[in-house]
Amino acid sequence: MTSFVVEADGGSRGNPGPAGYGAVVKDASDGQVLAEIAEAIGTQTNNVAEYRGLIAGLRSLLAIAGDGAIVEVRMDSKLVIEQMAGRWKIKNEGLRPLASEAAGLARRLRVTWRWIPREKNKDADRLANEAMDAAAKGRPWRLAGASPAAPAPAPAPASAPASASAGPAAGSAPAGVPAAGFRETASRQTGPALAAPATVQDSLLDLIGEEETVAPAPYGPANGTDPETTAATGSGVGTGWRPPTTVATSLLLLRHGETPFSAERRFSGVGDPELTSAGIAQAEAAAARLSRPPYGIQMVVSSPLKRARATAEIVAAMLGLEVEVEEGLREVDFGDWEGHTFTEIQRRWPDELAAWLADPSAAPPGGESFEAAARRVQETGDRLVERYEGRTVLAVSHVTPIKMLLRFALEAPPSALYRMHLDLAALSLIEYYADGPAVVKAFNDTSHLR
Repeated sequence: MTSFVVEADGGSRGNPGPAGYGAVVKDASDGQVLAEIAEAIGTQTNNVAEYRGLIAGLRSLLAIAGDGAIVEVRMDSKLVIEQMAGRWKIKNEGLRPLASEAAGLARRLRVTWRWIPREKNKDADRLANEAMDAAAKGRPWRLAGASPAAPAPAPAPASAPASASAGPAAGSAPAGVPAAGFRETASRQTGPALAAPATVQDSLLDLIGEEETVAPAPYGPANGTDPETTAATGSGVGTGWRPPTTVATSLLLLRHGETPFSAERRFSGVGDPELTSAGIAQAEAAAARLSRPPYGIQMVVSSPLKRARATAEIVAAMLGLEVEVEEGLREVDFGDWEGHTFTEIQRRWPDELAAWLADPSAAPPGGESFEAAARRVQETGDRLVERYEGRTVLAVSHVTPIKMLLRFALEAPPSALYRMHLDLAALSLIEYYADGPAVVKAFNDTSHLR
């Protein structure tokens, strides 16, 4: 299995004073740099900057390799390394939230903590100083040679490596602080730093109880536009909550269970690996949950690919329903990249990968672009909502189609695709109202797997 190295550092010119951090993600086998991140963070202490560098490095690794990746974290801060390893207590109250955030990210990985002398942490130290130098000149940090207008690269691919579709939630820098720079070496682009993952809701049962009988109308503008008129016409937004005039169409979205490709973090598109024994167990756990109230599933539809169909059939059997195959729910076609890891693709197709990461209209060699897939998925979602109006439908699919349906429901930009993480056999829920907005009621719920 591929292993990684994260090197991180932070500094403050004054302690406290103008501060910044830098982090580097490398392939442990050959030292190849996979990503560099840097940011100026305003007036902070050295220790705060060091923790911020650690957090940025861990987020970047999760975006590239996903949960469960093996990593050695190297820093020249004895304090941070010893605290994260659990050997030193965290006495500074101001560091505890940062240490807690870093520990939460580390729990998603297989981490070894290692202190190194400063002279061996030159890459991260350089990046931190570059960020502080840029801030002193009133500019955000950019990688040397990168275009100031370059788009933010996607973190790891949307469906492969399984968890590496990972996308943390979007965030922003504090007022007056330049946004962090991020680049993956294949794309040589810069863009905003990845922010912390959104809190995962514990259970769909908490979200769709019988007492909930009203649909949210959109929030209204300051000009006082009438909510009843605007919600009905779609030409504006409303101002609060009101009873729906139609029953919601509920679309439960279930990602398939584990396959050999997802276990090894390989690109898995229209190739047809079957479920592993763990994947079958995940599907059975989802089936047990969905067969109980309050779900009341009336239809089961599935991607035509084996891993999704097998998951759907396990659930449908427990529900006493048939599975209807919906071609539009298939995963993106990764073409020549099918079955390869992100690192393998980065080495063999660096230019093609750079284009794909930077532009949703670019397709992998012999494959399908995200732009083309988005059109297919949106048409499929519209068709399902129209066909099964007022009913509860379970759709079993893959990372990319599920993320796209959620993005459309939220009216979010295409970049939101890279800011979401979906686990294997995770449940999400969208409710559609004919007289109001689509409402995302749950996201990446895996409580049935615990």
